[in-house]
Amino acid sequence: MKRLRFVTVLVLMLSVMIQTAGCGSNKESWAYNHDPSNEIISLSDNGKAVYKGEKYSYTKDDEFITLKDSSGTELKLRYLIDGEEMTLYEKSTYDRSPEGPSEGLTGLWKQDNGWSFEFTKEGTFAEENIFFGHYTVNEDDSTIKLMYDEPLQDAILYYSLDGDKLTIDYPWTLVHTTKGDAK
Repeated sequence: MKRLRFVTVLVLMLSVMIQTAGCGSNKESWAYNHDPSNEIISLSDNGKAVYKGEKYSYTKDDEFITLKDSSGTELKLRYLIDGEEMTLYEKSTYDRSPEGPSEGLTGLWKQDNGWSFEFTKEGTFAEENIFFGHYTVNEDDSTIKLMYDEPLQDAILYYSLDGDKLTIDYPWTLVHTTKGDAK
């Protein structure tokens, strides 16, 4: 009887040790849908994350993934999960260009890297001067709906205006990173 108890306790202890050693090894690994082998974000069960090659701790609720770097700086990323895809909203800040008319959201907005948005009073937009369409603004939830002329899916952006700065949370479709290629 003592031997059976000893073996049972030993098996239970080994089981607990194996489970404890495996903590943090389970992770979600996500990549842009156009490059599924290049991990963009990983979220481990132990509260650690890697986003674009940088290490963070993280918390997640139903709307945001909050990343915190080693100095305590936080980055909040809005997200949605739909089946096997995640929509991750990444922040970009644009400066108002003095070219052309501007009032509120209307006008030309640029980044140093050449990316741009132009919104007209007539409700049309140009994105990077490549994609065109119509837009609507919902001020209650601070969103812009882009309806592309091209056969691209409509997009909803979150935005905030602060003087001549426009911050956009742009939706990117992510898929699970191709097996074996996650970093």
